[in-house]
Amino acid sequence: MGWVARGVSRGLEGGRAMRAGRPSTTARGAAAFRAAHQELEGGRVFHDPLALRVLAADADDPALEAAFRPEREDVRLSVAARARFAEDAVAAAVARGVRQAVVLGAGLDTFGCRNPHAAEGLRVFEVDHPATQEWKRGRLAAVGIPVPASLTFAPVDFERQSLADGLGAAGFDPARPAFFVWLGVVPYLTRTAVLGTLGFIAALPNGSGVVFDYGEPPDALPPEQRAVHEARAAWAARAGEPFLSFFTPGELAAELRRLRFSAGEDIRYRDLTARYGSAHRTAGDHADLGAHVIHAWTEDQGPSGGSRRRRGVPSDSSDRP
Repeated sequence: MGWVARGVSRGLEGGRAMRAGRPSTTARGAAAFRAAHQELEGGRVFHDPLALRVLAADADDPALEAAFRPEREDVRLSVAARARFAEDAVAAAVARGVRQAVVLGAGLDTFGCRNPHAAEGLRVFEVDHPATQEWKRGRLAAVGIPVPASLTFAPVDFERQSLADGLGAAGFDPARPAFFVWLGVVPYLTRTAVLGTLGFIAALPNGSGVVFDYGEPPDALPPEQRAVHEARAAWAARAGEPFLSFFTPGELAAELRRLRFSAGEDIRYRDLTARYGSAHRTAGDHADLGAHVIHAWTEDQGPSGGSRRRRGVPSDSSDRP
């Protein structure tokens, strides 16, 4: 597992800069948008009854305040739709017989604590930096959220161990298929680290899969979107979380085929919110800035059990807006 190097560690541990063991600024921001969606939109896209509780002690966090602003509705809907898409993909994997789910860079995600598939035997592994997980476990205890038997924390310090070793130490079985949720991480990793992680997942038994998000290169965006993207990138860099990788849909589809992923879906953020009945208020502008979410798996059967053509990942012609 030589690909797990110093340059990989920050991204897989949360995708973002970590301060004093707490989840990063962007990880806290994503959790805040999920929580705000529960209160302001009634969780109509994505229901998470624990989202507000896990942030109860952060009322003075600027990220939480920003998430509740009326003008941030588009972002709330996008974050909620992304989470819904990921959890729907986990459900599809469980229907295919997968019984291991891994949340990479879990941050303040609550899926492991809510695990709706525990009765079916789904075991959830949360991978994050040991200090971040220690902080999160303390937070869960403080707000009275129990850790179910189906959830296993897999602390991994990538300066000292590989993802495979960290998961193995936590009881993950590499001889069985697994599904990975990897959100809000890829843009903060190098291309080598991204493809290395995807290669690790693809090497697992047939039926394994992943949901992850990525962004298109700035020069592929229209001028007005590019300007907004550059402003966001500058903010992220000042926060110690610079964007490190971009992909065009076509080149990423080719990489997934090369890595043995045989089926999948690539969808733009703006289309994802529409799928769940919540179109952007500002449809047609730069709301998603070229952001996509991918669901890919390594078998010939699609999420609903229907036959899929081999090498069915999206092509350059099918995933362009």
